[in-house]
Amino acid sequence: MEILNIDCLILIFNELSSDNNSLYSCLLVNKEWCHLVIPILWGNYPNYTICINSTEKFFNIILSCLSTSSKQLLIDNNIRLSQTILSKSSFNYVSLCKFLKIEIINNIINMIFRKEILTNVDYSKERDLLEQEIYKLFVSQCEGIKELEWQSSQPIVSFPGASTGFSQLYNLNIDLFYVNSNSLYEMSQICKDLNELTIKGCSQDIPGLISLIDAQRNLKSVSFDFQTKEGTCEELSKALARKGCTINNLSLYGSVDIIPLSFLMSLNNLKDLIIYYDFESYGRILKFQKYLANSKFPDLQILDISDDLLCFKELSMLIENTNGNITDIFVYTSNKSAENTGMFINSISNNCPKIEFLTTYLGPKDLIHIKSLLKNCRNLKSLRFNSLNEIKNIGDGLLNILAKFSPKSLSNISISGKWKYSVGSFENLFESYKKRRLLHFDIHDEIVYITTEHAKVVKKYYDEGVIAYSNLIITGTSEY
Repeated sequence: MEILNIDCLILIFNELSSDNNSLYSCLLVNKEWCHLVIPILWGNYPNYTICINSTEKFFNIILSCLSTSSKQLLIDNNIRLSQTILSKSSFNYVSLCKFLKIEIINNIINMIFRKEILTNVDYSKERDLLEQEIYKLFVSQCEGIKELEWQSSQPIVSFPGASTGFSQLYNLNIDLFYVNSNSLYEMSQICKDLNELTIKGCSQDIPGLISLIDAQRNLKSVSFDFQTKEGTCEELSKALARKGCTINNLSLYGSVDIIPLSFLMSLNNLKDLIIYYDFESYGRILKFQKYLANSKFPDLQILDISDDLLCFKELSMLIENTNGNITDIFVYTSNKSAENTGMFINSISNNCPKIEFLTTYLGPKDLIHIKSLLKNCRNLKSLRFNSLNEIKNIGDGLLNILAKFSPKSLSNISISGKWKYSVGSFENLFESYKKRRLLHFDIHDEIVYITTEHAKVVKKYYDEGVIAYSNLIITGTSEY
């Protein structure tokens, strides 16, 4: 039998990386295969813990990689380690890791202090010591961590090996509740090639965070969760504007009121825009509307906006300034008196030929725009129409338009339960899908006008294989 060379084996094992059970069986073949497979498996957490059928075994392997001095320090402080942990590992497994996740650290700690947790014994001092030694292990042994969840007050940037371990960071997730400005500044001196940056708990300008952002050479994706309305983030806004040429994914959540959104106009290469915001100041709302209307994102592909006062007019103007590459649009609002929904749908119809997923609202005069939308956007896969005001009489018109003009690609439909539908309009829609398949047909909001007769029609076409899934079949209706 001809023996494959190492390069071929590595290619094969990397192709198997999505099938961890098969890959795991390969390491049992012989010693050579084992040495090639182990690094790939350890780069696939948490899938590796699934294929060995034991997260506890996985955590014990990590602890077994602790240095002799660390193990002794833990024992001297009454931290119990099993004999498995105390024995020497066959591999330096931790050195193969490309991740440092808070989930791993916390789960290891919970495993060691299981008894203390159950009996409510104070173990905070021992917990901090164990956490410190685990972080020191990863930082000192991993030469190229790619992903870090920084949610600890441990001075990890000062641990031995930090300058090497964090120099190749690709994805950094920071919780500002734990991490101070000085630590962020230290990280900015080490880490300069971040691709993704996620910040939680942002409430004011932090000099160390500004330095970290400025230090990045190719920052593409940024996400901020603003937790308070008391501070201001003017310098943060300027720092993001300075990265306008590289950032192409932006996500803003929470109290966006505290950051001036003028930086939006500098993000000329933006592809994904997600804003779930909370404005208390009407003046800030007006400024936000202005920035939306005047921003130009020619390469925009994903638009996801949610607030209490959705700006359909300004969003329409934003869409008109794109180059037709949008594939996903999701808009949500709790303001049932929002206007210009028809203008918004019309702008999508005229400017988004590649759109596949759309969630929006319908007003009383919007059905004419739905017809154009379906005729112009032939790649649509999923549609969700939400209700505004107290409109009741557009249900049959909507279903009839969907039956006549839906593209073949449209396989997921979700419509409001606040609209009135005749049983016949249900049948008409499902008959139009007999030569294809409706993967999902859902009724959302309050199911006010759906009766058992509607549900029977859905069940009939489900039994015939026309509908693959409907929540009417699973949950029934309020009249059952």
